[in-house]
Amino acid sequence: MRRLLLAAAFLIIYSNCLHAQLGNLRDRLLKKGLPSVDELVKGKPPITTSLSDAQWEQDLPAGSLNENSKPRAMETLERTANAGFLLQSGYFQFHGQSYCLKAGTHGPGGGDGYLYAPTLGPEDDAVITMVRNSVNHPDLPQQEVQQLLWAIIARAKFEDLRGNLKAAALLLLKPSQIAGLNRKAMDFLPASVVDKAKASVPPVVQQVIEAENKLRHMLTDPAASFADMEAVAVLAGAVGIGPGSRAVPMGRWSLHPDGYYVRYLPKGYSYTVVQVWVPNGSPSIGKEYDPSTHIAVPGNTSRQRLIQSGRPKQH
Repeated sequence: MRRLLLAAAFLIIYSNCLHAQLGNLRDRLLKKGLPSVDELVKGKPPITTSLSDAQWEQDLPAGSLNENSKPRAMETLERTANAGFLLQSGYFQFHGQSYCLKAGTHGPGGGDGYLYAPTLGPEDDAVITMVRNSVNHPDLPQQEVQQLLWAIIARAKFEDLRGNLKAAALLLLKPSQIAGLNRKAMDFLPASVVDKAKASVPPVVQQVIEAENKLRHMLTDPAASFADMEAVAVLAGAVGIGPGSRAVPMGRWSLHPDGYYVRYLPKGYSYTVVQVWVPNGSPSIGKEYDPSTHIAVPGNTSRQRLIQSGRPKQH
């Protein structure tokens, strides 16, 4: 109840500000017309992080950890202003909430490993801000955070989102960020445009284009449930090997540029066990592990990218 009252207050306070910034956005977008096939296929997506950005795959030094090594809870570390963790030497583990950042693909499974890659793309600031700020709102359902992330990657209009999602967006983003996302938004597209775009790309990309278009509609439709959206965004059934994939065993480590080792053990797209090992004398001691800047990228490109968060898994 307290969250709903706060959200209502935010909506009242910021609505005039948003309307002033957005102006006649809808009319301008209608005049602009539907996006071209090139915009859908060749345009830069909001988040660009891919397997090619995962450049830090690395074995642990010999003798560093063994099967009997037991990690400490990462919550024993000091938290930072970015909702991250201040690193010390040692072996740490965090059971954290994670989020799908590639709708229309399969979730984790099949023994595929995940590697570290940074959060990159035109909307990286909005995505990082949202995931960081979600830690300070533990009563905000994980499902709402996920829907807002889908709204960003699908380029949905934040001004048209359902009321609860608008309220959540105002808690997690600046009005200027919401206005920026609206300026780059797309409408739900007719099948003719989507089919034309899909005709020139591989099956995995076809699935993403179709899923994002469906999400643009569902995120504004009061009748669409989270389960409906999840069925579109997180594919079930058999999964093939996507183009550009490489063999990455489960539990593979990455050496972060700051000097610590990290690996991701997803238990589903919404829950990832993250393990961090900081060697004695590492330059990473005293530095920050900021989960919102970490995307766990699968070796199989048919599976989803998973952005990490500093929110513990909800039991």
